[in-house]
Amino acid sequence: MTVSLDAGEQLGHDELEALQLTRLRATLRHAYENVAFYRESFDAAGLRPDDCRSLADLALFPFTAKSDLRDNYPFGMFAVDHADVRRVHASSGTTGRPTVVGYTRGDLDTWADVVARSIRAAGGRPGHKVHVAYGYGLFTGGLGAHYGAERLGCTVIPASGGMTGRQVQLITDFRPEIIMVTPSYMLTLLDEFERQGVDPRATSLKVGIFGAEPWTEEMRREIEERFAIDAVDIYGLSEVMGPGVAQECVETKDGLHIWEDHFYPEVVDPFTGEVLPDGEEGELVFTSLTKEAMPVIRYRTRDLTRLLPGTARVFRRMEKVTGRTDDMVILRGVNLFPTQIEEIVLRTAGVAPHFQLRLTREGRMDALTVRAEARTGATAEQRADAARAIATAVKDGIGVSVAVEVVDPETLERSVGKIKRIVDLRTP
Repeated sequence: MTVSLDAGEQLGHDELEALQLTRLRATLRHAYENVAFYRESFDAAGLRPDDCRSLADLALFPFTAKSDLRDNYPFGMFAVDHADVRRVHASSGTTGRPTVVGYTRGDLDTWADVVARSIRAAGGRPGHKVHVAYGYGLFTGGLGAHYGAERLGCTVIPASGGMTGRQVQLITDFRPEIIMVTPSYMLTLLDEFERQGVDPRATSLKVGIFGAEPWTEEMRREIEERFAIDAVDIYGLSEVMGPGVAQECVETKDGLHIWEDHFYPEVVDPFTGEVLPDGEEGELVFTSLTKEAMPVIRYRTRDLTRLLPGTARVFRRMEKVTGRTDDMVILRGVNLFPTQIEEIVLRTAGVAPHFQLRLTREGRMDALTVRAEARTGATAEQRADAARAIATAVKDGIGVSVAVEVVDPETLERSVGKIKRIVDLRTP
């Protein structure tokens, strides 16, 4: 089926850069004139918005961190009058004050447009039914997917999260072509399909659009094989907009095209802040180009990736996120990310794709225990073999010794949003 691209997707390289610079300069002025934090930040750096004369000049401006948003809780980062704010979203705030974001009517229209573009890039078309199993509420996932699907002309099934058995019934009865959900919860749905005796490969689903947490190529292969669908990645974060900042195209599945006409990306060294050339891995940084209620300048996402040339679209791609700087575990001098463990768990027979990392301290040394759920029906011998295989793979592949526990199915706490992979039990 021929894909009809929108005007932004048809820009040439020079046209795109000219548009980005125009929008960037306007955003810097808007932020400086209307947000005290940015005015003070720019002044402290000896900068004014008009000092940005090229896209490269953005590197002169200071970063914005999540802590800055929390310090200005709840509405200190807003750049418009409260009367012009049409919606507010917020993070969970599990590690401190939540980060609060606001949207004007124009922002909501832009958000719907980029999510619609994302669903279309994933293979969605007007008339398709979209089962949205992201959580609704202050979390941006549910409503972001919902209004984007409607903007594309799809029929939305607003299932939200939870009630896993009912999700299976809705998918079976309503026959959606597309599901939007976290990849970890999709695997929970897979378990439920099989528990109910329903063949997951026989459903109406054709495309799964997965986001809100890092996931691996091994997880993609398992989902695609066991559901007989195309599994593609969507990227976003509430501080920048929500889902729909970048999207993997179903025809290539080679990384996420960033919608650069709305979000300008940089990759920086996470320690020095130096901008890295395309192709080098570092921390992803975003500057919004069209946001009205809450523009963000050089927001540090903490996500690790690298920028690559566009393929299916003119926009640059970002590789699937390999980890987060704040999720990195330094265990006896070795850097370790949950996604590395995930790859090992997913290729180990006898265990399900649900795991958790528990950090403890034994004497003066940190210790890590990998807790993985057994597959239903796995014998004691198969569990022991799986534990040994995981421990060996971690030692050989990452270079650190860990303990491994294979626990009963459904023992580990599930999440319908972002799964918490690391439990730190060390005494400060």
